[in-house]
Amino acid sequence: MSGESTIALVTDSTASLTQEDRERLDISVVNLYVILNGEQRPENEIDDYAAFYKAVLESPQLTTTSQPSIGDFMEVYGPLLDNGKQVISLHLSGSISGTCEAARQAAAQLEADGCGGERITVVDSRTTAGGLALCSLAAANGIKSGKDVAGVVEQIEATRGVLDTLIMVDTLEYLRKGGRIGGAQAWIGGALKIKPLITLEETVKPVDKVRTVGRAMQRLRDFASEKAASGEEITWTVQHIQAPDLAAELAANCREVFQCEGAFLDEMSTVLGCHAGPGLVAIGTVPTAAVGSKF
Repeated sequence: MSGESTIALVTDSTASLTQEDRERLDISVVNLYVILNGEQRPENEIDDYAAFYKAVLESPQLTTTSQPSIGDFMEVYGPLLDNGKQVISLHLSGSISGTCEAARQAAAQLEADGCGGERITVVDSRTTAGGLALCSLAAANGIKSGKDVAGVVEQIEATRGVLDTLIMVDTLEYLRKGGRIGGAQAWIGGALKIKPLITLEETVKPVDKVRTVGRAMQRLRDFASEKAASGEEITWTVQHIQAPDLAAELAANCREVFQCEGAFLDEMSTVLGCHAGPGLVAIGTVPTAAVGSKF
């Protein structure tokens, strides 16, 4: 398709996209907030992650998070609508955050004000982090290929339908404190003695539990090998929270088994880090045929 697309893509900061990712996908990002020691900050203002998590551990108060405001969304949507764009706004699971609802309210307000809010389509990705990044990649590819809004949403849904993730968390304590424990609640009693493996299917779902980081990492490698054995071309991502060496080790394994570079290799957003805690390593995969292309 020649010429500039009439569709603009928006996501939120939990997709954990780097500035390079954002430019590559031509995507606008609305920030969620971290509330540390009573101070609320948009997470794009946090650049020293090690210092941030140290402050979280030392804080006498529970560090919490907050969705973007309706005004935050309107600030991003406004210029896009003024430029005549249709907007696809793709966000983290509505089962764990009110972000999608805030986006819908912003669209309704803009429509009521006669500012084009009816041209905004809000999509719940039913995932976050690497899964949301892969769904964003699918959306960007759909837009670049000339699909209309309905076609792009269909491509997002197709990608979400075949998305698979596996996440090692160092402890369930952060998820428990933040109330995001989901179906892994039954594991809490032994949380200090196990390395939980979870996935996100709208909410947190338990997959397995092992005793050591080494065994958990082997499960992540086995997951990659199982996906590669399907014979399909795979687009993959590896993300982490304050575990760069483990993530690099897993990414190297993925390059070997998938015979390609990863689409996203980033540290997860601090909003997610507040709830999952340092030490997390995650892999996400989707057949390239669904997402459109690897990059």
